[in-house]
Amino acid sequence: MGTATPLHSPGSSKQAGQLQRLGLKRTTWESLEEIEDQWVPSCPTLRFRSVPPGKKFMMLVATLGTCLGLLAAAAIAVIGANSAYLDISGMLPIHWRQKRDWIWNQMHIDEEKNTSLPHYVGKIKSSVNSKNAKYVLKGESVGKVFRVNADTGDVYAFERLDREKISEYHLVALIVDKDSNRNLESPSSFTIKVHDVNDNWPVFTHRLFNASVPEMSAVGTSVLRVTATDADDATVADHASVLYQVLKGEEYFAIDNSGLIFTTTKNLDREMQARYEIVVEARDAQGLRGDSGTATVLVTLQDVNDNFPIFTQTKYTFAVPEDTRVGSPVGSLFVEDPDEPQNRMTKYSIVQGEYRDTFAIETDPTRNEGIIKPMKPLDYERIRQYSFTIEATDPTINLRYLSGPSIRNIARVIINVTDVDEPPVFQKHFYHFQLMENQKKPLIGSVLATDPDGTRHAIGYSIRGTSDKGKFFQISKQGNIYNEKELDREVYPWYNLTVEAKELDNGIPTGKESIVQVHIEILDENDNAPEFAQPYHPKVCENAGQGKLVLQISATDKDITPQNVKFKFALSSEDSNFTLTDNHDNTANITVKYGQFDRERAKVHFLPVLISDNGRPSLTGTSTLTVTVCKCNERGEFTFCEDLAAQVGVSIQVLVAIFLCILTITGQCQVQLGAGDTRGASQE
Repeated sequence: MGTATPLHSPGSSKQAGQLQRLGLKRTTWESLEEIEDQWVPSCPTLRFRSVPPGKKFMMLVATLGTCLGLLAAAAIAVIGANSAYLDISGMLPIHWRQKRDWIWNQMHIDEEKNTSLPHYVGKIKSSVNSKNAKYVLKGESVGKVFRVNADTGDVYAFERLDREKISEYHLVALIVDKDSNRNLESPSSFTIKVHDVNDNWPVFTHRLFNASVPEMSAVGTSVLRVTATDADDATVADHASVLYQVLKGEEYFAIDNSGLIFTTTKNLDREMQARYEIVVEARDAQGLRGDSGTATVLVTLQDVNDNFPIFTQTKYTFAVPEDTRVGSPVGSLFVEDPDEPQNRMTKYSIVQGEYRDTFAIETDPTRNEGIIKPMKPLDYERIRQYSFTIEATDPTINLRYLSGPSIRNIARVIINVTDVDEPPVFQKHFYHFQLMENQKKPLIGSVLATDPDGTRHAIGYSIRGTSDKGKFFQISKQGNIYNEKELDREVYPWYNLTVEAKELDNGIPTGKESIVQVHIEILDENDNAPEFAQPYHPKVCENAGQGKLVLQISATDKDITPQNVKFKFALSSEDSNFTLTDNHDNTANITVKYGQFDRERAKVHFLPVLISDNGRPSLTGTSTLTVTVCKCNERGEFTFCEDLAAQVGVSIQVLVAIFLCILTITGQCQVQLGAGDTRGASQE
């Protein structure tokens, strides 16, 4: 009967309690096999001698629950209906039920049976005692898969069953009259369960897997977890257990029982071999067929920065024209780096040489090349060759991946400067000259350019017309700049000239030319009198009192105003009803002198103001204020002011008449003047 499973292990009291609740009053069972021997004859479903000891107890408890139900029903039928309830387990009451007429055991059948068809499944039996009765099955699988002997109730399977396709079948049993097909008792449903047989081997979820792992990874680094599944019943011991092993690539990789592939060596070098093909096997060692499934895993090594760049040459020579612009490339340096592009971070440096500050090396990130660029102008006439030592390193390299000491990688660079017919060169990058306004000066300043080549051609000068549209300036053959017209600083304070220097060969331009900017600053002199800082439109009430402030004025000057400028204000005539007070802060107040204005006599008053500056020489200007006399209310608010445009219109007509009188020698001037006065009086 096999090795007994004792119930005296830790936790056995708990197991005994569970057995008691299932109706097993005895608590001193020696083993699970003893319980099995007692209950299996009455409950054929208890077939688990092949189950491992660890699982046998739980399966026993679960199965006893089903069997005890059937045994309880049978016990109730024997005892009769005298008792209202029966305590089967000694704990729980079970209400009395009417006796069942159908009698049969639960049906089971093994899948994939090798014996000849049909296979006996079980028997259905009713207590109906009638010679004219017959058994009938109903259900989706009846007829094709299952059939019943109408007289005996024996159920047969006419096909080999596959639990992985259908694990159980639900049927209905009937007992009917052979003649009328009338039910002799109520139909009853039952289930035929298919027992699992270990008849499937593991199958991988994919035939091909792709994985990656960094090169030079430590031993035991996880690569990929693969999964194989077994269609057999996982609840049956070891039916669905899977064992893995590596069939190909075992010298670099291994696999554990969970399907995890990991590295077994730390020397996986992508530069030596970038991809590995692994074949893994999933085997069902407990299976009937002993077959297995395989899958292929393609492992790609991810690159890490573990290689130094190496110059492709030990010596680089370049020929560079002397007119090469500063910052433009003059040559490329190449290195070999077996790492992938994203891990090529070469840094180029000039480590030795007399003119290391003349050139710089920049790294082209897309091609990992070193680009040499001049940082200063090259001059064939001064230095014809440059020589220096360069080094290539990679500061981002991961030193822990290096198998040996790093090697310094250096090379030699020689740059030969070639002669070029260069244009003239000005002594200065720009020129700045000053010129006093309102003056003509035979020499404002001079520019000078020379031929840098050995030929030393003559130089001719000119001013580009686009920079001197007014033709104010000229330049001589010697580069002397002068002006032929007086200039006003208040019109243009600066003039920016573009001077050309052309290389001449026997007076004929060779095509080589240069330009320079000449900035001429026009200096200020005090040639503008002060004037009002802004237009003023003062108004005064006709009933204004003495001392009433009319307006505060200020002044400005078109000339350059120094910080200590002092403007003085005064009235050109004291014969008016206004007074001017100089505040000595470059402002002045206009106030009412006597008070009370007569609008009938004058609606507008013209007040000339003299403004002087403190320049050398001092200049004085006259600006006129036009003060309008308005009607005001008791609060001093303006209520009505004469339209200033009408008053100005009258004055203009009078001035036009006077002007015509001057031009005309006839007596018509008196008529025009009188007409003008008449119109003015009417408008007033």
